[in-house]
Amino acid sequence: MAYTLQLEIVTPEAKIFSDYVEMVTLTGVAGDMGILPGHEPVMTQLAAGEITVRKEGQNIFLAVGDGFVQITGERVAVLTDMAIRADDIDEAKAAQAMQQAEARLTQKLSEAESATVHAALVHATTQLKVKQRHRK
Repeated sequence: MAYTLQLEIVTPEAKIFSDYVEMVTLTGVAGDMGILPGHEPVMTQLAAGEITVRKEGQNIFLAVGDGFVQITGERVAVLTDMAIRADDIDEAKAAQAMQQAEARLTQKLSEAESATVHAALVHATTQLKVKQRHRK
């Protein structure tokens, strides 16, 4: 077996991914990061976007929301408010959620409602971008 590191991706709802992988690519607030086994320890914020996981020579793509990443030489732990595999994204549902969020933003909203709607818009937009990039 190739040299690997453990990847765990957790949301408030569930553990989305837990396995040993060869490489992880993600977007932190400072930019894109490629993480291989033996990586220097880092803790950073995760930016909404895409995580690419290299496992057994194959790539797995996930759409993720904002969160945090803890990296050690043997493990990558991702805590995020949203994570979904590209293959599991319902493009029509994500497009509808994006349209609904955009429509809500034209209304007068409280600060809390506005933050919730902005998060929904980011989630839907991120899912659409990842799905369209990796459409089968």
